[in-house]
Amino acid sequence: MKELSYPFDSHYIMRYRKKLKKTLLNDSSSRIKKKIAVLGGSTTDDIIFALELFLLNTGIEPIFYKSEYNKCWEDAVFGNPELDAFVPDIVFIHTTYRNITEFSHNISDTENIKKLSENKNEIEEKINSQFSHFKNMWTSISEKFSCPIIQNNFDIPLCRNLGNSDCWNIHGKTYFINRLNEMMSDYARKNNGFYINDINYLSACIGLEKWHDSEVWYMYKYALGLDCIPELAYNISCIIKSIYGKNKKVIALDLDNTLWGGVIGDDGQEGIEIGQENPVAQSYSEFQSYLKNYKDLGILLTVCSKNEEENALLGLNHPESILKKDDFVLIKANWESKDRNISAMADELSLLTESFVFVDDNPAECEIVGSQLPDVSVIGFQNVHEAMYKLNRSGYFEITSLSEDDLKRNDMYIANAKRAEQKKTFENYGDYLLSLEMKAEIEPFRPVYIKRIAQLTNKSNQFNLTTRRYTAEEIEKISSSENYICIYGKLEDKFGDNGVVSVVIGEKHGTKLDIILWLMSCRVLKRDMELAMLDRLAEYAANSGITKLVGTYIPTAKNKMVKNFYDETLGFSAVNSLPDGTAVFELDIQNYKKKNKVIDVMESECLYNEQK
Repeated sequence: MKELSYPFDSHYIMRYRKKLKKTLLNDSSSRIKKKIAVLGGSTTDDIIFALELFLLNTGIEPIFYKSEYNKCWEDAVFGNPELDAFVPDIVFIHTTYRNITEFSHNISDTENIKKLSENKNEIEEKINSQFSHFKNMWTSISEKFSCPIIQNNFDIPLCRNLGNSDCWNIHGKTYFINRLNEMMSDYARKNNGFYINDINYLSACIGLEKWHDSEVWYMYKYALGLDCIPELAYNISCIIKSIYGKNKKVIALDLDNTLWGGVIGDDGQEGIEIGQENPVAQSYSEFQSYLKNYKDLGILLTVCSKNEEENALLGLNHPESILKKDDFVLIKANWESKDRNISAMADELSLLTESFVFVDDNPAECEIVGSQLPDVSVIGFQNVHEAMYKLNRSGYFEITSLSEDDLKRNDMYIANAKRAEQKKTFENYGDYLLSLEMKAEIEPFRPVYIKRIAQLTNKSNQFNLTTRRYTAEEIEKISSSENYICIYGKLEDKFGDNGVVSVVIGEKHGTKLDIILWLMSCRVLKRDMELAMLDRLAEYAANSGITKLVGTYIPTAKNKMVKNFYDETLGFSAVNSLPDGTAVFELDIQNYKKKNKVIDVMESECLYNEQK
């Protein structure tokens, strides 16, 4: 919904929120349901309403539990029967500087003088005590629910007692808050599943005068201005959608007046503006550097330009250009419409168009792409600083986990292009597969891959038989249970390492194994990795006394490609089907014969029933 895409009109959202919700609920979008507990140190009603809108818009249908006013600590630490029964998938703790109990908000002159006499050790003791207060909440929640926690860090008060020294004087509130924020950041680095909603940054972007509204605080106990609520809710929604794998994956970029100033076809290589020669050229260099940082984080960069390809390459080969040809996984520089080029790129990368963000300075091109491909996010701009800011604040690439595979993603897709080129030289597909010299590692889940495995369960939509989603904490719990068989698959070949590309989870029921999750990255389609995974699954299952594998296909709008995976690809027999398209298949493995002929699979390090 355009009204909920960044940049949005916060006042409009607050005024027409009921209308927006009705429109969202009346569309036919498929959404995953998630239970979110909101523990508030101040009023949260409108925050929850705005958060619901943004989550619905990103494909998540939230069900909320809301603590009573300023009862977040009690609910978390002492428990609450209603919260315990709710069993949240995510807990969001909405606290602000007003919830720092070591601050004396109403003190006499005598008390104030006493406070200023405290030495550094006494101040540090108060800071540690305050941090422990919040840490107790996080620990209690983790022990009870083993779910992700989103915690606000702390905003800076609008009014200071000590002026500019408030930030460095040990008696300053700003100093106190900065120390708490540092400790909170350190905790986040050391604890998986703990995420910071950075209201310290958000309030600075909005402006403290707008962020802090004393009238709504004293009247309604909202710790931020009403028009700031959508900004806060959107920020939270970006973290949640990232946890559940709903980030964008590709930035499709125009060239002329986007990556450089001027028109390469008219001005020539020497005439475009890029580098350090003048302010305009510097701005484009800064933008290219910003985009290169995204590329280094595993975001795919592509070119989508109405241009001659030789001109496009000429611009990228400019001696001052920071982005070069090899930084892009695909370059579409031609005279086709840009929406068609994006669709073609999605097909070539085995991605959905919803994975793309299109960046162009031309409003007409933005309008065409937005209307023809409504699931593509479009960023138009008047200057590159605006483009950078929109990419930043949009949250399209919010990072909640960053694996080694993420950092190598561009190289993986470039290697895929080389494989595609080699494929053209073979008439026999089997010979082509053998020429890749593929090697696989297929083993029980390992701690080092837990984050990547959880990430795959949330990002994989097309080759995903049941589309179950898991957090890292849930994956850890399942993998340590004797009731499950869990395997991951890594695949490499002579062109490079694809990383962890496939995940299978089976739940034991006597002599049957119910395959509750089977997914694979689309970048390794049609390479027989699924056969290698089945071989190892059957081996581990047999070692655990299993005689039959049971696979279920649950249809979604995005996984039609695997509708006949179990029967046509793996040789299972269909045993049941439901009107909604759900189908159940079985395979007897008592006399199982290996199916993979082209991938060299490493010898298993252990029998599955001995791994624990």
